[in-house]
Amino acid sequence: MTFVIGLTGSIGMGKSATTALFRARGVPVHDADATVHALYAGKAAPLVEAAFPGTVTDGVVDRTRLSSSVLGNPDAMKRLEAIVHPLVREAETGFLRQAVLGSVPLVVLDIPLLFEGGADGRCDAIIVVSADHAVQKARVLARPGMTEERFKSILARQRPDSEKRACAHLVIDTGHGLDHAGRQVDAAIRVFSGRKGHVAVANGMGD
Repeated sequence: MTFVIGLTGSIGMGKSATTALFRARGVPVHDADATVHALYAGKAAPLVEAAFPGTVTDGVVDRTRLSSSVLGNPDAMKRLEAIVHPLVREAETGFLRQAVLGSVPLVVLDIPLLFEGGADGRCDAIIVVSADHAVQKARVLARPGMTEERFKSILARQRPDSEKRACAHLVIDTGHGLDHAGRQVDAAIRVFSGRKGHVAVANGMGD
């Protein structure tokens, strides 16, 4: 049965680079953020426009406008999550179903708010990607349009890094370059390869 690794980490911790390392080693990855991007240009766009008028242009959600509508507004964020989360979960379920049917031994679910959304219960093991706060802050503030206020607002929605690391089966430190992170990914694959997963059975996909 496919073994499911849940991979998470706070903003700026290096999740994208780490999932690329898993992919380069032949491990399939379901990227929740990439799924959201696709949904914003497809199925989710009319639903988002209905809930947040003026946030869709030419059939695609304008993420900057949407952020202005929801950041710092818990009720608006809940409305958005009620639209997006079920669609992402549907895509994730399809990904896992294909992995099980294809007898894929190991997959990764890249989920930014894994603990916050309770997705840890859908995984056989959890990897947390982490780095020193100074490294994290420098990475995030280097992003176009990012401000310190917005960075703090995003962090406020995320479980503290120390708590995530305490709940992880493995922690990958991305603060020392790709080669260092790659060796940790290799170690993770060695640790989890060959283990039997149980998540697919629980989701009714192993029948």
